[in-house]
Amino acid sequence: MASLSIPAIPDAIAAQAADWTARLSAADPLERDHARAAFAAWQQQDPLHAAAAQRMQQVMDRMAGLRSASGGHPGPARAAFQAAFNPAKNPPTNRRPKRLAALLALVMALVLPGWLVWQAYPPSYIAADLRTGTGQWQTRTLADGSRITLGSGSAVDLHFDPQRRTLVLLQGEILVDVAHDAQRPFVVETAQGRIRALGTRFSVDTQPGSTLLTMLESSVWVQTAAQSGSDGTAIQAGQRVRIRADGLGPVEAVDVRSVQDAWKFHQLVARDQPLPEVLDVLGRHRPGRIVYDRAQLQDIRMLAVLPLDDTDRALQLLTDSLPALRVRRLTPYLVLVDAPSQP
Repeated sequence: MASLSIPAIPDAIAAQAADWTARLSAADPLERDHARAAFAAWQQQDPLHAAAAQRMQQVMDRMAGLRSASGGHPGPARAAFQAAFNPAKNPPTNRRPKRLAALLALVMALVLPGWLVWQAYPPSYIAADLRTGTGQWQTRTLADGSRITLGSGSAVDLHFDPQRRTLVLLQGEILVDVAHDAQRPFVVETAQGRIRALGTRFSVDTQPGSTLLTMLESSVWVQTAAQSGSDGTAIQAGQRVRIRADGLGPVEAVDVRSVQDAWKFHQLVARDQPLPEVLDVLGRHRPGRIVYDRAQLQDIRMLAVLPLDDTDRALQLLTDSLPALRVRRLTPYLVLVDAPSQP
């Protein structure tokens, strides 16, 4: 009997399939309906599209099975993914979780390219309570009345109960309008620290090795990952600070109105910002990858307003304003950026 060959799915198509999965889980019913119709058309464009969609669905079906077995709670699914890919950090406590982790590791290895798993959609993203796909924005009202807007490619976990309101920002950026609750401070956690508020408005952006906090109203108390107890720093409205695990960067003044407009109109406002940070943000708002040498471009500073809903135009604006900058689009999903004249 002849064996059926399984087509190899290119990374770019696999990334698109994963992105469709995020769009199909949008909170807005109308947005989900539009996504279903567009997704069906996308699958019909190419047999590889349909194959990639089927493989991604297999992953999500296994995720749903783990959630169902735990009463709908995402914890076991997330733990299984993390155990599968980080066994040293997540040692199994008994044989059943070990078998689940091994099963999921096998499924992920067979179903998705490694680049997609590790770079575009890590396990924590797939198992997150709330998430957005590439180029997607989403606003949700939480159980306590707080409102959260997730930018492109963002993911958060929620831990709300009678004693606490904690939001864990796994990746991406959020804008938070905190509902006042004197009995339960609102806390945002990232890998670099904790941001504690009672009632206020601020944005949090995860970046390589750091978290960028921008205060729009009132104030918050910030603790780095290395601090505990009463240690910390108050950050006021109109201030911005970069949080690293071992300390805070300088507190800088920001134009609150321009930050609010940037969220409203989906813009990137760069004011004397290193070019790699600009490219980091643009990369989060487009499918595929923007590849560049961070050290080569670090000293190039940007003053610009760029559209995040049209990253091709944003890249063109960068090259128009920086003649030494070279942008090469090898495919719609792989862009190389460099400055040949730079050392």
